[in-house]
Amino acid sequence: MLDTPFGSSTTATLDFENDVIEASRARPVLVDFWAAWCGPCRVLGPILERLAEEERAHANRWTLVKVDADARPELAARYGVRGIPAVKLFVDGEVAAEFTGVLPEPAVRQWLGRHLPSAAKKALARAEALLAEGDRDAARPLLESVLAEEPAGPTADAARLHLARLVVFEDPERAADLTADLARPEAEGVRTLAVLLRRDPDDLPEAPVRDAYAGALRALRAGDVDAALDRFIHVVQRDRGYEDDGARKACVALFQTLGEADPVVRKHRPVFNTSLY
Repeated sequence: MLDTPFGSSTTATLDFENDVIEASRARPVLVDFWAAWCGPCRVLGPILERLAEEERAHANRWTLVKVDADARPELAARYGVRGIPAVKLFVDGEVAAEFTGVLPEPAVRQWLGRHLPSAAKKALARAEALLAEGDRDAARPLLESVLAEEPAGPTADAARLHLARLVVFEDPERAADLTADLARPEAEGVRTLAVLLRRDPDDLPEAPVRDAYAGALRALRAGDVDAALDRFIHVVQRDRGYEDDGARKACVALFQTLGEADPVVRKHRPVFNTSLY
């Protein structure tokens, strides 16, 4: 239903509980609070209506309801509308996202892409919950399904980072590819580990800490992160500049990849911190 000067319905016929709250339990509802005197509303309104018509003709993932804030002040007050146009996305009966003011059409499309629910977003949320519980094996196929369903965009970027952190020790090349264009610190950590895992321990420059650094690389390849951190910290303590500060960078990369809650990280982080000074 469109409560709008461009549509056939009126403010009086709008049943907010049914047309928005209950309807959003089946499909997201985008609500545009507007007023006839509001110039910016006259700019944003046609953009939203055009997108709604396009959506109805194709994916039909969401619907648009327009509310005259002057005619329905109780709704404006209920949802904290202090400036218009105010746009709120209702999902499962609640406001899931909102913005105030005019956005250009490409920005509105991007905003909808970020906030509309999808099977990929649900799978990502489930995978992240499993990762928080420590169930890496169950999370991995969900992350793969996210990339198959939605190969680009913020949801895909989050899934790629999680997946890269899971596979880096067994498949460093894929982990590097997954994070190639991600700018987050965790992604940099994965890329650093991917390089270290392919570093030949027998091709290290001579130095008193050479054997310790080589042992750390071998432990890393074997998946023995505890031993790798122990040896890398040994190198940090004795020759931090070796391999271009490589041992410190390796420790930071492991902390970023495993996460601060990991038991091995918690064990080695205090020793590492004191070794820097």
